[in-house]
Amino acid sequence: MANHKSSKKRIKQTITRNTANRYYAKTARNAVRKLRATTDKAEATAALPKVSAMLDKLAKKNVIHANKAGNLKSKLAKYINIIGGVSILDMMPRGAIHEKVLARAKRLYGG
Repeated sequence: MANHKSSKKRIKQTITRNTANRYYAKTARNAVRKLRATTDKAEATAALPKVSAMLDKLAKKNVIHANKAGNLKSKLAKYINIIGGVSILDMMPRGAIHEKVLARAKRLYGG
């Protein structure tokens, strides 16, 4: 156990922050899970800005890494586009190489 008054205070502060951070991170994870489970495009589109804001706030407070928040937001946006009938292959950039890749992917995956 800590001997100094300041170390005891720091331990108490750390425990308090850790509890709050775990709560907010768990809430965000549940929101992401709920959004991924949604099959209705309108409902998912309405929920995306709220979930994105939640992830941004967690990244700003260093509860989660900024890149993780960005990756999650990107994956959720792609998922919502897929719900709407837009294929991931259609979202790829166009070009000569792309046409070959697209043709191969359509052969392999039937897209």
